Amino acid sequence: MSRTPTPADDLGDSLDLDHGRSLDPADPLAPLGRFEPRGLRPPTLAPSDVAYVVEDTAVGRMLLARNDSGALVASAFVPTPDVEATVLARLSAKVSPRILRQPRELDEARRQLEDFLAGQLHAFTLRTDLAMASDFQRVVLPRLATSVGYGERATYGQLARLVERPSAARAVGAALGANPLCVVLPCHRVVASSGALTGYAGGLEAKRFLLDLESAGATA
Repeated sequence: MSRTPTPADDLGDSLDLDHGRSLDPADPLAPLGRFEPRGLRPPTLAPSDVAYVVEDTAVGRMLLARNDSGALVASAFVPTPDVEATVLARLSAKVSPRILRQPRELDEARRQLEDFLAGQLHAFTLRTDLAMASDFQRVVLPRLATSVGYGERATYGQLARLVERPSAARAVGAALGANPLCVVLPCHRVVASSGALTGYAGGLEAKRFLLDLESAGATA
């Protein structure tokens, strides 16, 4: 004798159920995907123009971002969600609004940063892109990176002379204060003419940590 179909019959037709197993999605033994309509899978995200990750590091909370060519465009201190949002807004304006949080895309940058902060790496080998920098920063930051090595220090006046702007020590300080690639491009190595530690995006404790780390590593 025929039986009137029930809603459960329709459900069994549309879902690939594993009969004999619990139908509770919270059951750890319930097979993955058993509650998805046939033929449907989680969406695969297309590559973004900008991938980023936020890391808790030895010197504070930092945001790392790379562009679609794989070059690092940001290594910024983001102590609060508001600062993080500001950095992301700048990335959107300066690089691309297509931004996704994709930690695996930053694996190499994360590894090198971790090794550097552990004293196991003295020079980054990451490709960088100064898309977030001003015209003056594009002059100052590369000269800093090539002229002031690991464990060394320079003053703002010395760096101003290196870029052939001897009266621009204050402008150099402002350029370093807004460095979009902190730690990787080592603005922490620049100090006042008296040797005193002055403003740093990550705070003076972070700057002291980095200088002490490099001093110990350079003499080891």
